[in-house]
Amino acid sequence: MVIRLAILLILLAGSARADSLRLVVPEMQPVVGEMIPVTLRGEYTRQITLETLTFPGSDTYDWVQLARDQWRDEQIGGRTVRVFERRLAVFPRHSGPLAIGPVTHHLTVVGANNLREPLDVTAPPISLPVAPFPGPATPLSARHLAVEDTLSTAPGALRDGETLVRRVTVTADGTLPHLLPPRPAMREPWLISFAAPEQRELRLTPEGPVTTVTWDWHLRPKTGEPGVLPAVALPWFDTVTRQMRVAEIPAIPFGYASFGDNRSGTEHLTAGQAGAAFFTFAAGTLAGLGAAFAGMSRRRKADMLRNLRQLSPFDPSRRALKRAVRTEDPLALRRAAEPYLRRRRELGLPLSGRETADLDEFLYGRAGHGSAFDAETQLRQILGRQDRARDVR
Repeated sequence: MVIRLAILLILLAGSARADSLRLVVPEMQPVVGEMIPVTLRGEYTRQITLETLTFPGSDTYDWVQLARDQWRDEQIGGRTVRVFERRLAVFPRHSGPLAIGPVTHHLTVVGANNLREPLDVTAPPISLPVAPFPGPATPLSARHLAVEDTLSTAPGALRDGETLVRRVTVTADGTLPHLLPPRPAMREPWLISFAAPEQRELRLTPEGPVTTVTWDWHLRPKTGEPGVLPAVALPWFDTVTRQMRVAEIPAIPFGYASFGDNRSGTEHLTAGQAGAAFFTFAAGTLAGLGAAFAGMSRRRKADMLRNLRQLSPFDPSRRALKRAVRTEDPLALRRAAEPYLRRRRELGLPLSGRETADLDEFLYGRAGHGSAFDAETQLRQILGRQDRARDVR
């Protein structure tokens, strides 16, 4: 009798241990906005007739369920166990400790004498640290990001009065629609621009959500004078390489094809152009160059000023970089690097795309902060080969 009672107690204890629920999260060091895959796994031995589980919302994260709940039988410890799994994706909104849970599974099970009875199984909460987003822009983290730019016709050779339709589609794997950046502005003094309503779509996959945003513009120049729509940078954090990257909506030339034919005709010369010709012949080459500059369009003047800025030794973003180095703070150096690199992109100066690779690996890599931080070495890499050790001081 005692032996039978002991066996019964062992069986009951095994059954109690099997009725469990837990939150499963992989080993990772997420940044703000990065997808954290979460699996809710329950193991039950009781016969379940009804179940309800609601994942808790929070002000500290966004979440989405990736697929339908799965129920299956598994052999665990020599026993058949009913296994429940729900796959979710969690996106932290802030840096610092992130708490997920507790989560309670409300079950109705078959008890003694085939009577239904309630059973609540709770998964204890988990916590993991979230690092700050490594860039100054709105946090955007993804496994992959692609930009597709479609034009209805050649933008630099429009027919007179023709409107260009430009469609830009951004596709990001591993993020939510509201985490993609807002529509960029396409405005120039010489441009008429109309933006159609944007479209944001979400597609769920077992690996995570895939988000697409589509922007449409109807563009037409106010005059026939050609111009250039500048490029638009979209900075994002690559969760695979653990580095910041920049996707780009490319620059395009813009204008009517007829402008090149018309500007050579004397009947279309403006007073400024006639004056420029007079001073060119009267005062020689130097005066002619000055008159040509005075007769330039606003766009051409801006291009020339941009070229002068490329040659200018004064760069406030470089000075901010060197101030950040003196603080010996890697996050301060990373924040100061973004304006410096953005200025070089705007001026068309050479960039390799690897300027902050080592710094991003130190801050956000899977290895953590195992190595010592050398601010001067990081600065030399950010400045690139065009700057020598003298620029570090």
